[in-house]
Amino acid sequence: MTSTRRTGGSGTRARRVVWAVAATAAAIATVSALSGFHVPLREIDPKGADAASEVVTAELIGIRTFTAPDRITVEADVEYGVREDGTLLTLDVCTPAGAELTEALLPAVISIHGGSWARGDKGNADWRNVCLWLASEGFVAASVNYRLVPDARFPAAIDDVALAVEWLRDPEQAERFGIDAARIGAFGGSAGGNLAALLGTTGEGPLDTGSRVAAVAELSGPVGLGAAELVADGASDWLQRIVGEYLDCEAGASDAQCPQAMDASAGSFADPSDPPFFIGHAEAEVVPLGQSERLAATLAAAGVPAELAVVPGADHSIGILDAQMRARVAAFLHAHLD
Repeated sequence: MTSTRRTGGSGTRARRVVWAVAATAAAIATVSALSGFHVPLREIDPKGADAASEVVTAELIGIRTFTAPDRITVEADVEYGVREDGTLLTLDVCTPAGAELTEALLPAVISIHGGSWARGDKGNADWRNVCLWLASEGFVAASVNYRLVPDARFPAAIDDVALAVEWLRDPEQAERFGIDAARIGAFGGSAGGNLAALLGTTGEGPLDTGSRVAAVAELSGPVGLGAAELVADGASDWLQRIVGEYLDCEAGASDAQCPQAMDASAGSFADPSDPPFFIGHAEAEVVPLGQSERLAATLAAAGVPAELAVVPGADHSIGILDAQMRARVAAFLHAHLD
């Protein structure tokens, strides 16, 4: 595996996904430009291999059972945007072995880490392994960081993830990484599963423009954040508190008191133009199975192909991404991105 560090190019534009407001910047600002406005640049913290994974056990499960092949290239900490508060947004790009030897453009997958929207990092050991696994399957994988609670609340994280898709689709970046901009998918787990799902259902129409994606695979996502849904599914007080902190609402607040809960729920926006979904979940994990079952049913009712894979046990997110689940997810992504 080869690892390098590079800086992002220009031409990025910010876009509020749900509300589709106007772009706030036409290019990534430099340090000197921002200093004129007295906004210091700062990186999202914590970061790197030591940042916590949402897989809290020390056991060798899920993605930890994957061993990366040689010659996958990792370009770490590529800058894809700078937010108004000076937050640097970065991603890691994992490129398949031998990609430099062909002129064929490759499909890409945005990889979105979990961690209750409040912790985690694209470069921790588990999510770096996700990036390497996706690259081993022939995808250019872009593992993204996004702003976290408590420094930022909804919709900051989904805005960032959407910006990453737009940035990767920009002709300059697509050429730089050898990506077919019409074939970009999304993969996420836990809170990242929520963001991947919302990325998939936000917007209408063609899947090869803006921040639209052509396929979504998500594991264990808390995807229905309305109070009624959480209560109906038997969500724990712990999960309701985390959702409340993410939405900047009181835990258990009604939908009338916390209207952003519906804006943060993928099912709210499902329509027939949305991409196919793969949804994975464990029977007895910390996020109730009813969350994934409802999303699958909602997507199907809207005419969106949705595959639900339920596995036994209580492991969570990429903790269920073992060899069998990896094969299923990879087959799904190949079917819709190749």
